Amino acid sequence: MALYAIGEHTPTIHPTAFVHPDAVNIGDVTVGAEASIWPTAVLRGDTGRVLIGAQTSVQDGSVLHCTDTLDTIVGARCVIGHRAHLEGCTIEDDSLVGSGSVVLHRVVVRAGGMVAAQALVSPGTEVPSGAVAMGVPARIRADAVPEGMIASSVDTYVKNAHWYNAQLRRIG
Repeated sequence: MALYAIGEHTPTIHPTAFVHPDAVNIGDVTVGAEASIWPTAVLRGDTGRVLIGAQTSVQDGSVLHCTDTLDTIVGARCVIGHRAHLEGCTIEDDSLVGSGSVVLHRVVVRAGGMVAAQALVSPGTEVPSGAVAMGVPARIRADAVPEGMIASSVDTYVKNAHWYNAQLRRIG
């Protein structure tokens, strides 16, 4: 895996986490237990922190960055879909951010909330628990997260993290 220090800031990766060799982690990045960081994901904690909770997956091609005043915090048991961009936001536990979405400064996705694929969540937006932010710009649809949907995705990626830790090998 590509780990880089910047100044005195170095990534901290839990020993049970899976970080793909083609993922990049720079600076003040923390990855929790049984979390997974997939190919070409970039977590850049250069001017602030990027925190990834336990059993959270950050999927292929995602970019997580911070600012000098806003950390990017992703709670436990979250799913960050392919090619998502998160910057200076908070994603609380048990939430999902869909593929290709953009979640900007001071956005808070409350526990059990969801950002739909390809959504653009404008700065300062709050996505309530059980609600979905969808569209460009995103609008909030209350009580729209299907029961068990996020948990089943989390379970899949936790299993995949263990499988990849045990069996991934480069052959070329």
